[in-house]
Amino acid sequence: MMKKMLKKKRWWLFVFIILVGAAGFALFYDDGSVSSFVNQKSKAEFIEAYNEAMSHLPEPTEERQISTTFGEVKVYKFEGESMAGRAPLLLLPGKSASTPMWESNLDSLINDRPVYTIDLLGEPGMSVETARIENVQDQAVWLKELIVALDEPQIHVLGLSFGGWSAVNLVVHEEVPQIASLILVDPVYVFDAIPLKMVLLSIPASVPIVPKSIRDRMLSYISGEAEIDENEPTAKLIETGMRSFKSKLPMPQQIKESQLDEINIPVLAIIAGKSTMHHPEKATAVAEESLSHENSKVVVFEEASHAINGEYPEELADAIRQFITPMD
Repeated sequence: MMKKMLKKKRWWLFVFIILVGAAGFALFYDDGSVSSFVNQKSKAEFIEAYNEAMSHLPEPTEERQISTTFGEVKVYKFEGESMAGRAPLLLLPGKSASTPMWESNLDSLINDRPVYTIDLLGEPGMSVETARIENVQDQAVWLKELIVALDEPQIHVLGLSFGGWSAVNLVVHEEVPQIASLILVDPVYVFDAIPLKMVLLSIPASVPIVPKSIRDRMLSYISGEAEIDENEPTAKLIETGMRSFKSKLPMPQQIKESQLDEINIPVLAIIAGKSTMHHPEKATAVAEESLSHENSKVVVFEEASHAINGEYPEELADAIRQFITPMD
């Protein structure tokens, strides 16, 4: 029996190595094109899943397509019983995600203030990259252009996971006086690097030929081993995006502690205590050490996984409200 188990493990290891190799070739072979859907059939499948997921969100009060140097950015504005005069939130989604990922959060957030959501350039969504994003400076440029185009006197920027990195990357490379604060929800490449295990797991999950079960397994691992419901609209959308869209974005660069120390606006860092996307204790220590603004704050959700926005939507909304309300 033991021999059979070892043989089975070796077989899965061999398969995993093959998948990583195939994924590496697919991801790192560069024909110079921009990020895009694999083909028209994949795009149509994604749009169908996207529309289904959007139908579970509150009705947007406004939809726009904003032009930037690097592409057309899809923007939604949501408003509830929000108090007039409060600076809005701008939500930046995680990797391979888009506006529908905020389904659990919008109802709570829009009752406090207006909320903008966007689909990131270079990721699966309704935004369209038209010029190649070559480096982290390019990623900061288009996001600054977007915020300027929103024409808000002040705005709070909230980023989850890769969206958190996008927010920090923006403020360390560009001056954006409209930004009143940053809210970073379990951000990657900000307070700690992604563990090698997660890097290896993410490579084959992004290749269309890789079985869906492997993508589901990775999403489950990120979500604290939660069972993935393949019929749940947002989970279905993310899985569809991972296999139907080929992102050409450059790898994020780890934010330096010296860069964090130079951020001159309040930052709320929310760390998931059971996150697999960094080492939570190290991330917390770096955040507490490096965020020098007197109104910055670090909060740890001890039992949360990286899927914190879906696990603790009300608690997350409360933490955000307590942080930014004094700034209104």
